[in-house]
Amino acid sequence: MNNGENTYGSSALIRRLLVEWVGVIGIALVIAIVVRMFLLQQFYISGPSMETTMFTNNRVLVNKLAYQIGDVKRGDVVVFDRATVNGNDVVHDDLIKRVIALGGETISIKSCVVYINGTVLPEPYLPARDTEMTDPQDRCSTVDIVDTVIPQGEFFLMGDNRPQSYDSRMFGPITREMIVGRAFVIIWPVTQWHFL
Repeated sequence: MNNGENTYGSSALIRRLLVEWVGVIGIALVIAIVVRMFLLQQFYISGPSMETTMFTNNRVLVNKLAYQIGDVKRGDVVVFDRATVNGNDVVHDDLIKRVIALGGETISIKSCVVYINGTVLPEPYLPARDTEMTDPQDRCSTVDIVDTVIPQGEFFLMGDNRPQSYDSRMFGPITREMIVGRAFVIIWPVTQWHFL
């Protein structure tokens, strides 16, 4: 009788532990999915457009809730979804750039210097190599842009590596709906960990 009770007790304990672990794992998965969908997401950097702020294979953490509760600000580094048509297919590309001009502002570029509403934009995040080069074509690839008014609710973005960035200088401003979130910290490699 005792052996049967011990066997039954052991199997009941094992079942209870299994149910508890399945519950814990299920809750953890739900939390991870909710966090990834609505709060935070990791993105890999690919390409040179944000050097020397970020490099290929860096990983950044993006706050997807940032612009649900706050406004997009000049200087923010944002990830956005740029959809392009390739034949019959729509291709989605996650790009990362810096917000340079906001809706309603006038942007112009003269000899690689960015002006917002006629005033020079201070850009301390630009690498020295891009501000010290003498040939404007080497410094920024797009040397001049005439005065352009950014439509309300749209944003003009540029990469920090001006000679090698495909950005709003080529494809124009983006809408708020295209923005996935604000990149706020480099998390990998750990030796380059810092807030953006």
